[in-house]
Amino acid sequence: MNVVLKSLDDSKAEDVTSIDITGKTTIGDYMVVASGRSHRHVGSLADRLIQDLKSAGIRDIRVEGQKSCDWVLVDTGDVIVHVFRPEVRDFYNIEKMWRGVEAA
Repeated sequence: MNVVLKSLDDSKAEDVTSIDITGKTTIGDYMVVASGRSHRHVGSLADRLIQDLKSAGIRDIRVEGQKSCDWVLVDTGDVIVHVFRPEVRDFYNIEKMWRGVEAA
């Protein structure tokens, strides 16, 4: 988790939110949602995150959405990271759904 947050911070991700989903679902323990300013920034955030995760010895990283860079999902198994362009993040508003799970 610390690798994810540091990588996003170092890459100047915006509005980073971490949601503890431990015991609420089997898909992971934490969900991190962040924004990039543009397609290029979203792609850069995802690329740097993947590189940092690999450098930390994390394997079996699954990635979706890198072609369009509107919404890139990086799944490490324990931590699921969503990197959005701001308008796409607003449209899907996944934090609202998962915060409800967190509060449950």
